[in-house]
Amino acid sequence: MSNNIGDPGHGHSPAAWTAVVIMLVAVALGTLFYFLDMPVLVWASAGLLVVGLIVGWVMKRAGYGVGGSKYVAKEH
Repeated sequence: MSNNIGDPGHGHSPAAWTAVVIMLVAVALGTLFYFLDMPVLVWASAGLLVVGLIVGWVMKRAGYGVGGSKYVAKEH
C-alpha cells in the first residue's frame, strides 16, 4: 500500500543537517554556560544559534536544500 501525500522530504538535506547540528551545539553550550553562570558566553551561544540558522539558509540557497540542484535524495 502506497501512501503518497506529496512528501516534501522533511529536511533530510545537507543544509538542514548542518543547520541543526550547529544549533544543537549552540543550545548545549548555552545551557552549560548558563549553569556555570557565564552570561557573556550564554549570549555568544545565542549568536551561534543565529549563525546556524543563517548557514542553513545560505546552504539552501546554494542548492543543498531539499529539491536543490546539488541535493541528491537517498533511497530508504
